[in-house]
Amino acid sequence: MPKKWRILLAKPGLDGHDRGIKVIAAALRDAGFEVIYTGLRQTPEQVIAAAIQEDVDAIGLSILSGAHMTLFPAVLDGLKSAGADQILLFGGGIIAESDAQKLRKMGVGELFTPGATTEEIIDYLNNNLMERKENIL
Repeated sequence: MPKKWRILLAKPGLDGHDRGIKVIAAALRDAGFEVIYTGLRQTPEQVIAAAIQEDVDAIGLSILSGAHMTLFPAVLDGLKSAGADQILLFGGGIIAESDAQKLRKMGVGELFTPGATTEEIIDYLNNNLMERKENIL
């Protein structure tokens, strides 16, 4: 039986819109992922602590507030500092392509913007997490 990937989903910062991340959480669960949703208004430190405690394979951040250029780097840096940079960081929200390119160069995985399908996210995670696992072994 293939590994059941553990995904932590979080809404960092002051953004209070969580309908989209709840749809993603349900779709991932339906696709066989174990999903931990931390809820609204999480700090980067809370996200990192939960990810380590839950031993997740990936963290998905949903950011609609415009704070993506602060929050994604803060989580990346925190994961590195905690020795947990093997955890894939991906996300979605309202993110300009120029910012998305900068974030990817920093080490953030795929960024899904409005219009992305749940199938795209599921396929990305399955493929990317399997590749990462094979590279570690």
